[in-house]
Amino acid sequence: MMRFCLFDIDGTLLRSGGAGKAAMEASLVEEFGLERVEAQIPFSGRTDRAISRDLLSAHRIEPHDDHIARLLRGYLDRLPDCLRAYHGKVLPGVCELLDALAGHDRVGIGLLTGNIREGARLKLEHFGIFHYFGFGAYGDEHLDRDDVARAAWAEVRRLDPACRPEDVWIIGDTPLDVRCARAIGARVVAVATGWHSGEELRLAEPDLLLPDLAEVDFLIGRLLEA
Repeated sequence: MMRFCLFDIDGTLLRSGGAGKAAMEASLVEEFGLERVEAQIPFSGRTDRAISRDLLSAHRIEPHDDHIARLLRGYLDRLPDCLRAYHGKVLPGVCELLDALAGHDRVGIGLLTGNIREGARLKLEHFGIFHYFGFGAYGDEHLDRDDVARAAWAEVRRLDPACRPEDVWIIGDTPLDVRCARAIGARVVAVATGWHSGEELRLAEPDLLLPDLAEVDFLIGRLLEA
């Protein structure tokens, strides 16, 4: 029987130092001829498509598909330079955990992220950890994180039709990660390395709450337990 571990990216695997937000806002200003970003919207735990829609709406630009696509193309064009400039980091325990999981034949390591697919690749390749992930579900098409989780579950079932929801662990840093795990009946590790406090995450009722991913042996034991 396979066990699947699906990771969020920002705040869970890495901190980009604000590179993603900077690239998105630079795209908004430069692609649409604005003087500056006038309104702030929430980014944490949300899909890039939802962020794009809300950024456009907040700046009185019609958020139709062509405008969203234009904004996201500009974001991808600017993201590599922003990643180099903003000096982010891989979070504690991440490389050790991924190495340990990769050593188990019956473990599938994937992504469940609000990042669009190409943005996820650029971020993970910049930090040298893209090669760990064999599959994923992304924020290209969906506004709601729960729908990304449903896409991830469909991919898991394609890889292993016998997989049960309880054989899937979602690892994330926001209450929305907990919620989307519940949408597919998966178990969830919440890690307080993002923008949400341990107390906020506790109220979301994850199966496991950790300050970070540094206790690798303990975490492997929980992720692979029967």
